Amino acid sequence: MQLKKNKSNSLPGYAGLLVGIVLIIYLFSQIDLAGAVERISSIGFSSVLILMPFMVLHVVETFAWIKVFPPGSPAIPFFPLLRIQVIAETVSMTLPAGIAVGEPLRPYLCKRFIGLPVPGSVASVAVRKLMLGAAQGLYTLVGALAGYGFLQEVSRYIIGFGHLGTLMVLAGLGVFLLFMLFLLLLLNGSVAQQLHRLLMLVPFTKVKTWLLAKESGFLDTDQALGSYRGTPSGGCFVAMTYYVLAWFMLTAESYIILKLLGVEIPFYQIFAIDIALAMLRSLFFFIPSGLGVQDLGYLIFFQAIGLHDFSAAGAAFVLLRRFKEALWYAAGYGLMLLSGVHLKDAEREGESDS
Repeated sequence: MQLKKNKSNSLPGYAGLLVGIVLIIYLFSQIDLAGAVERISSIGFSSVLILMPFMVLHVVETFAWIKVFPPGSPAIPFFPLLRIQVIAETVSMTLPAGIAVGEPLRPYLCKRFIGLPVPGSVASVAVRKLMLGAAQGLYTLVGALAGYGFLQEVSRYIIGFGHLGTLMVLAGLGVFLLFMLFLLLLLNGSVAQQLHRLLMLVPFTKVKTWLLAKESGFLDTDQALGSYRGTPSGGCFVAMTYYVLAWFMLTAESYIILKLLGVEIPFYQIFAIDIALAMLRSLFFFIPSGLGVQDLGYLIFFQAIGLHDFSAAGAAFVLLRRFKEALWYAAGYGLMLLSGVHLKDAEREGESDS
């Protein structure tokens, strides 16, 4: 019965993967692959620079995560937490519906590698996720304002009607306010206890038995979340700054790749394109790494701005971004293997505790 449940939960993820594969096949039918490979081969050793922003992103996100652990937590060692960050992010970004696997891994790995209590780690993961969402809202808002005129200009080509700039400004502001509201509700209520009561309404004896055994864990998580109340907000402000900086690494990466390919696009335009496609990728969260969606989006934007030989230059850009991801995710799975981590570890831990 449990096996069937897991399979059914994975169906949306596998459907997303299938959609991504279809989009990638279509993408390859529209690009000048030979021209793209020729452009990529001309870069040479400088191509290692493409790997740097993603590394900085992980480092910055790890510093931010340290800042959002509950007040009173023991000192968090940076490098073990960086290892957890890389492993969990790799799982979240590569598997069908990977967030459902990668995020629960974080508290388990914090307990295994650092010895942190699970309730405090769960609280930090919840706060981290909401702050990351709010930071995306700020990143989107700043990019939309910086490239407002550009987005308005290409709007009809991209979405078929005007006001793309206005839509992105409203989307950034809306996402920021929504995630900040969720964060305030999380830190000023008994969310875990309320969730426990809601789950107890499920009419399955085994589920209720498990929930009763785990009730103290829900209470401990609420206590950890409650510890944020009344504490100075400086740490959260620093964490938010770090998360916004982490989002900016995506634009820095795009800028570096285009420069190496010899493509001259103003920075504010690259910024505006990235915030729009990052938001689009978030909407298609069920497709691993936004496979196909983001790639086609870049090509459409490059065509809209009249980029010369966009089918080759744009394809080279997309291929380099995906190759960079492949290298980093391979490193993530290698680190996972060397650390003896398995995808089912968090689930097994929960079963052994029940």
